[in-house]
Amino acid sequence: MPDVVSLSVRSLVEYVCSSGSIDSGFRPLTTLLDGTKAHQKIQKQYGESDQKEVYLSAEIPYGDLLFVVDGRCDGLLADAEGGITIEEIKSTEREIGTMTEEDAPAVHWAQAHMYAYMYARGNEVDRLRVRLTYVHIDTEEQRSFEREVTLAQLTAFAEETVAMYAPYAMLLIRNRKLRNDSVGELRFPFADYRQGQKKLVGSVYKAIDEGRKLFAKAPTGIGKTVSTLFPAIKAIGTGKLERLFYLTARTITRTAAEDALALMQEQGLNLRSVTVTAKEKICFRDQVECRPEACPYADGYYDRINDAILDLLTHETLIRRDVVERYARKHTVCPFELSLDAAYGADAVICDYNYLFDPRVSLKRLTGERKQGTVLLVDEAHNLIDRAREMYSAALTKRDFLELEREFKGVNDAVRAAAKSVNKWFIELKKRMPGEADVSKEQPAEVLELVEAFVAAAEKALAGGAAASERLLDVYFAALSFLRIGKLYDDSYVTYAESDRNDVRMKMFCMNPSHLLKQTGKGFRAHVFFSATLSPLNYYMEMLGAGEEDYSVTLGSPFAKEQWEVEIVPLSTRYADREATKDRLSSKLRETVDKRPGNYLFFFPSYAYMNAVYEIFTGSVAGDSEIRTLLQTPDMAEEERERFLEAFVAGQEGSLIGFAVMGGIFSEGIDLVGDRLTGVAVIGTGMPKLGLEPNLISGYFAGEGKNGFDYAYVYPGINKVLQAGGRLIRSEQDRGVLLLIDDRYLEPRYSRLLPEEWRS
Repeated sequence: MPDVVSLSVRSLVEYVCSSGSIDSGFRPLTTLLDGTKAHQKIQKQYGESDQKEVYLSAEIPYGDLLFVVDGRCDGLLADAEGGITIEEIKSTEREIGTMTEEDAPAVHWAQAHMYAYMYARGNEVDRLRVRLTYVHIDTEEQRSFEREVTLAQLTAFAEETVAMYAPYAMLLIRNRKLRNDSVGELRFPFADYRQGQKKLVGSVYKAIDEGRKLFAKAPTGIGKTVSTLFPAIKAIGTGKLERLFYLTARTITRTAAEDALALMQEQGLNLRSVTVTAKEKICFRDQVECRPEACPYADGYYDRINDAILDLLTHETLIRRDVVERYARKHTVCPFELSLDAAYGADAVICDYNYLFDPRVSLKRLTGERKQGTVLLVDEAHNLIDRAREMYSAALTKRDFLELEREFKGVNDAVRAAAKSVNKWFIELKKRMPGEADVSKEQPAEVLELVEAFVAAAEKALAGGAAASERLLDVYFAALSFLRIGKLYDDSYVTYAESDRNDVRMKMFCMNPSHLLKQTGKGFRAHVFFSATLSPLNYYMEMLGAGEEDYSVTLGSPFAKEQWEVEIVPLSTRYADREATKDRLSSKLRETVDKRPGNYLFFFPSYAYMNAVYEIFTGSVAGDSEIRTLLQTPDMAEEERERFLEAFVAGQEGSLIGFAVMGGIFSEGIDLVGDRLTGVAVIGTGMPKLGLEPNLISGYFAGEGKNGFDYAYVYPGINKVLQAGGRLIRSEQDRGVLLLIDDRYLEPRYSRLLPEEWRS
């Protein structure tokens, strides 16, 4: 029996026929939105005997492979004499008036020829025409090129095309066999399961088996990473899955996933995983500038990428950032694009949430069929709610358009006029605003029209290159995002504007992203949302898009209550009381350190509050060589973060105190095991500062019959508290002091949300 290779026409021809360079200094993204309109305009001109969006398929044998290729051709046209024309429609921003047949990309002709082959072979047609039609998005000008082809020519083309794809197909088949054989022999990578670990493994496998969402509240120390990866990999081995995505919000949790996979690979697992690192971090250049004239790794990328992928997926399994960089340099290809292209041929992908959930940057080639064989493992899932609000919201500022209006005066009249119209609208808005803020439930339809006109003018200028500028590119992408979010606008949104002196900022704000998360995740085999701090669980299930048929599991802590020395300090840390209580707070912190010297982390709700207490605390220990302090600062570089954590050494003399903020880089995902950490103080309840957006969220959920204050303030705040306090006990041997400093912890509203082991 031959090995079956199923793929779409587009996937086949893009792999074989794509050539040239990456040129994303500017790429018109509205083309993706307007392409459908262009297709429909052409198709409306079809006669009664013509057909549109015709499904075609063919089986093409090649050696020990059987290619099953399918897709929908844009048009199948029949003339009066019975002749057939296959039409492929492409929308474009480029000038097409002087375009020749040779200007049409080879990949476009290949797509049309493949559809022609499939039709001719299936209908025993010896000769037919192939038409490639381009439509200009703005002017709707059309230009077509036709070729007459024979079945013999098309057959030769199809056979040559699959022959060029075959090495990649054979590599994937080989890798799949190695993977499945190794997964069959794979055992849990530890001698024994920790308390609750076996239950989590079973719950994840069941969710995958039944195609459900699972929401797992799994405390620190249970081994969540390996307990979600292992059952997902076993499901791949049994054919229930083809791939997994491990989604994270932070680099440190990506490392945990890589380490778990490395552990299983040491025990015989042969599975290819790819870690996707943000373009800004992995780029080899001092400045990210993805144009062939500016970057040798972009220049000719598509001419070299297939060899790079074959090399990478043949010789590597655990494809971390350093591996991607090594092969990117070897083949002179962009490391970021290499990681994305490699991800489509991998069994596991480790990446940020936004590659799957953000409509602006998602992995576009994940078709419905591929989704059906994929599970999403969402680590630290509590972070996804606020991240989703960011993903599904968009903002514009008046100043950007005023500056563009000035910059393009005498340079580009169209851009200047379009920017001026938007700026003028903002001026009128500012005049109408009753105060410093204005809120509306209505979609801002008028400004959306003006922004759409601006995007069209900006695209022409950017495509031409002569009038391009960094500011124009930045504002173009912001405007494009604004348009995209405008299409999602519904009852879960609110539009607000804020005035600051001469500037005005408008934002379409998504208060409840649950339905958008649900919609974006539709089609995947299963989802596993897991975190130590999904408390209260029903809130997180609701906000992350759970359905009635989905599961939840709550696991107890593997640690004994005696490992924690918890003290609630009833001192008000409310904003209005901080000035009056900061001296007492500093004294309590000093008293704790004096009583039990060691390494401590003190977590504060804001930088300003932290800095104020830090000044008092350091003043009180001045001259005491036994107490050293570290201070987190905003936007710490990666090296600074590492030095901060490396300073927490077990067994050192005296005490080391790290001052940090809740919800920051040191309050989640770090492990300071044993004597590296003696105690943690959590100052305040972690609630967001009173402000417009939390108040809007509160009002929205109150209108839904929920406790709006809890949804907007209490639950997000307590989550930060649980994360910060969770840094203390990381293993069965750890012991430590936990201070919860705020009088509200004595109230049932807050105390009931604390873990059992933190309650007295």
